[in-house]
Amino acid sequence: MESSDRAVKMLAAALEKEEKGRDFYKQAVEKCSNELGKDMFRTLAAEEGIHIRRIKEIYETLRSGEKWSQGWKAYKFENEDLQKLIRARIMKLGPRIEAGTGDLEAVRIGIEMEQSAVNFYEEQMAKASDPLERDFIQCMIGEERSHYASLNDVKLFFENPESWFTEKERHTLDGA
Repeated sequence: MESSDRAVKMLAAALEKEEKGRDFYKQAVEKCSNELGKDMFRTLAAEEGIHIRRIKEIYETLRSGEKWSQGWKAYKFENEDLQKLIRARIMKLGPRIEAGTGDLEAVRIGIEMEQSAVNFYEEQMAKASDPLERDFIQCMIGEERSHYASLNDVKLFFENPESWFTEKERHTLDGA
């Protein structure tokens, strides 16, 4: 029972973090000045919504006295590889884009939030004993890391698109 109580508390804290993230990304969509940022923030808001639905399902299951189940696995992302999706969008745009200072600040805040989520779930992993709970936490860590990496890609692109293309596309320099 102690393990279940700890998991319920963990899920309540996780739910709060995910709702805060979803709300932030929804606001960022409205404030962003370019389509890449809007698309990324829309996708992140939707993915945080999936996290919320997963967490609520598990939370309700545990609160009703049942054990961990695999029901949360039914909530999947529309785009399995967010980084690949973001990179494809960047490739369409080419190296010419203008990102406002607010766009870059929103990306930076998103990066901090995603790193905080990764840290939170890693701390919870150390306390988890149920194999299904560990599966859930590992999944969340992987997805939050994907969000973090995608935001870092966009940050680099916003700050220096030419550098992004050189670094991410591994172009070689003529005569080098």
